[in-house]
Amino acid sequence: MTRNSPLNAVSGPLRWVLTPIVIVIFLLAIWEVHNTLLLVLASIILVVLFTMPIRFLVRRGVRRSLATVTSLLGVLGIIIVIFMLVLPGLLTQFAALATDVQQGIQEVITQWEEIQVDPQLRETYTFAASLQDFIQSTFGITDLNELLTELTRQFGGALGQLGGSVLPVVTGVASTLLSIIIVIFLSMYLLAEPQVHEDGLIKLFPLWYRDRVRFIIDRIDFTLRIWIQGQLLLMIIVGIATWLGLTLLGLQQAVALGVLAGLFSFVPNFGPIAALIPSLAVGFAQAPESIGWIIVIIYGTSFLQSQVIAPLVFKESLNLPPVLVLIGQIFAAIFFGFLGLMLAVPIIAILIILVQEVYIKDILGDKPDETTVFSDDILLPDGS
Repeated sequence: MTRNSPLNAVSGPLRWVLTPIVIVIFLLAIWEVHNTLLLVLASIILVVLFTMPIRFLVRRGVRRSLATVTSLLGVLGIIIVIFMLVLPGLLTQFAALATDVQQGIQEVITQWEEIQVDPQLRETYTFAASLQDFIQSTFGITDLNELLTELTRQFGGALGQLGGSVLPVVTGVASTLLSIIIVIFLSMYLLAEPQVHEDGLIKLFPLWYRDRVRFIIDRIDFTLRIWIQGQLLLMIIVGIATWLGLTLLGLQQAVALGVLAGLFSFVPNFGPIAALIPSLAVGFAQAPESIGWIIVIIYGTSFLQSQVIAPLVFKESLNLPPVLVLIGQIFAAIFFGFLGLMLAVPIIAILIILVQEVYIKDILGDKPDETTVFSDDILLPDGS
């Protein structure tokens, strides 16, 4: 993009008038098609994931078509191996986990009722007694079963609203399956000829701006690859650390709980809460004396992930402030539903790139020296 582009030729007052109008029109257009955009984003993330081994093979002289087929077959083979070797044991653990969670909840209810009627226990467990008094005085509820039923009802209603506001991940199995099929087919089309689709998108922009568009796309692609690779590594670390910690405490379903913790860590901030609930339920059933240590393991692992490991993995390439991530998750969940919550981090990263490149540099004219090259050498190089 040349320095004397039409954007720079627009006068200052007119620019400040046109910019808000363009932004509002752009946001309204996005809102009208946000369901489709979320599907496309999910497909792009899946394509970026698949292109990692493809880039690796192409760098070593393999033709892209052969590398694509090899990568897809390799992923399919890994899935088959997991289903044959790992999944049966996991299913057994998850079946036992469901039973232990129910037993743990029943154990909590029993202890809650005993503390209510036994003065000695109320003196021993002063925090639980104070919590009971607070709940009774505030909500007028003395039965823990009634409290759990009310919480479940409200949580289910909130979750239904989140899911129903966009792709009905929660409200309809058929819609969910249809969304998954759409994502898979979109990914296959994009994966077949990614350069053709990228060039087609770039041609939608004026000639003087196409180099900038290609630069922005390359930066988004680079950022998404860093995020995916780092997120996969973090999920593995969290799953293994949680499994080892809960195994040391003697929990029989430590593997299943570790898998859940690793999967839930995909969603920052809210993931540890989701992982803590089944862990505590199993802890009450199997090792009630270790409840405190279970909380320490779950949140200690989350703290190490977010404050120690993640900065080392991402370094300065994906420097998202935690507060911004949390606010973005809340807004994504409210406006885009459950899938928006899942994809909040890449959405925030893409928006930051667009603000930096389009608004700050192109509209405001703050143009530092653009010598950045998004080298794949620190990732999985692309030889195409």
